[in-house]
Amino acid sequence: MVRLINNENIDKIATIVYRTLRIQEFFTHIIEINNPLIKPCIYAMWHENQFCIHGIEDKAHLNVLISNSADGEIIARTVEKWGFKVVRGSSARKGCVTSTMQLITRLKEGECAALMVDGPRGPLHKVKGGAIKLAKETGAPIVPMHWYSPEKTFISLPSWDKMKTPLGLCHIINIYGDPIYVNPEDDEAEVAQRVKASFEDIEKRAPEEFQKAKKLKLWKKRK
Repeated sequence: MVRLINNENIDKIATIVYRTLRIQEFFTHIIEINNPLIKPCIYAMWHENQFCIHGIEDKAHLNVLISNSADGEIIARTVEKWGFKVVRGSSARKGCVTSTMQLITRLKEGECAALMVDGPRGPLHKVKGGAIKLAKETGAPIVPMHWYSPEKTFISLPSWDKMKTPLGLCHIINIYGDPIYVNPEDDEAEVAQRVKASFEDIEKRAPEEFQKAKKLKLWKKRK
């Protein structure tokens, strides 16, 4: 059976994905709510919200952790075309020392990182230890983030994580939780609960914040 994704066509597929997203960009309007703008920091998100990093303006100093899978290769090349930095691997799996060390180095240099804390294959909405270990090692806070829109053009894809994406004209908010600082001696399970509680809080507040932004016409002001 011929593999649909291989070394010969993977860059072509990434280019098609990138160009498709570039077209969608003209119809996607994202504003940020309560981004603390701390450098360095570790932006944390659920796997379903991985596209929300597009709403972060300083892409040149944001390092996105992406898995070493074939799908991850397409995502990595697409993300690089957007202007982000990419680190391949997983900060939570054994044997991925290189990716972890790269992230530690870049955080200590003052850059930021972005991790899907329940990736790459779930379980959904379970905070794994990668972001927590990075926070312990570098002192950089974890900043939970979530994106939200009630519009019908904000859809969920038929994937294991129900990944969310705009399709057509769409107004979206990126909402951020308070920075979570982690001490080296902190219990990882307790920190994971704090991170998950922050996700639950910003998800609960998102509809109200969206309506506030709509009343203030913040998307128009950004233009």
